[in-house]
Amino acid sequence: MYETRYHKPATIDDAAALLSGNDEAMLLAGGQTLLPTMKQHLAAPGDLVDIRGIDGMAGIRAEGDTLVIGAATTHADVARSDAVRKHCPALAELAEGIGDAAVRNMGTIGGSLANNDPSACYPAALLALGGTVVTNTREITADDFFEGLFTTALDEGEIITAVRFPAVKKAAYAKFAQPASRFALVAVFVADGPGGVRVAVTGAGEDGVFRHEGLEAALSGDWSAAALDDVEISEDGLMSDFHGSADYRANLIRAMAKRAAEAASAR
Repeated sequence: MYETRYHKPATIDDAAALLSGNDEAMLLAGGQTLLPTMKQHLAAPGDLVDIRGIDGMAGIRAEGDTLVIGAATTHADVARSDAVRKHCPALAELAEGIGDAAVRNMGTIGGSLANNDPSACYPAALLALGGTVVTNTREITADDFFEGLFTTALDEGEIITAVRFPAVKKAAYAKFAQPASRFALVAVFVADGPGGVRVAVTGAGEDGVFRHEGLEAALSGDWSAAALDDVEISEDGLMSDFHGSADYRANLIRAMAKRAAEAASAR
C-alpha cells in the first residue's frame, strides 16, 4: 500500500499551486482512467488534486457562435444539453455514446482530452470541429494539442479549464465500437466549419487521433458518401491488434466516414 493525500482546492490557482513542483501530484476530475490505474498499481500519486468542485469548471454556455464547455463537465451533461444539441448535435450524440451510464455520469470532457486515449471519442470531435483547449495559462488549438499516444501539448502542472467549439455548417460522428469497452475500434468525425472540411479519425492510428487529408479533399469537392469510394486509405500508421488488423481498420475508416457524411447531410 502507499499513502495518498486528497486535496479539494477552491480555485484554479490553488490547484496549480498544489501541482507546482510536486512530481507526485495528479489531477482528479472524473477519474475514469486514473482510478482504475491506481487500483492496478500502475499509478501511485502521492497527492490527488480534485478540481471538480471549483467554480466555473463545469457548465455549458454559448458565447455568440462559440460553444464553451467547462473542463469538468460530464459526458452525460454534454449529451443532454440543449445548448450543445442546438450548436452541434453531433457532439451531443458523441457524448451519448461514450461508455455506459456510470462512465457518462462521472467522466469529463477535460479529463478525456488530457488523457488522449488513442480510442477515445472527444479527441476526434475537438480535431474535426477545430476547437480550442483553454487552460489556466493559455489557449491551444486542436491542431497543436495532440502530440501522440497519450501525449498532449499540456505542460507539467497545466490545467484544462474549458473547451471552445466554433459553430459549423454540418457535422456528424460515426463510431464502430468495441462491444465490451464501448471505446472506438474506429470512429470518424466529419465537419464543415469556418476552416473548411475537417475529418478526424480515432481508434485506428498508432499515434492516436489524426486528420485524414484524402477524405477532407474528397468531401470538400463533393459532400457525399459516394465521393469517398475512391479515396486512398493507407494501412501505414494504423494499429493492428487482436481487435482488428490495420487492413480491417482501413476499411472501417472508409465505412465510418461514409456513414458520418450521410448523417451530416441528413440533418
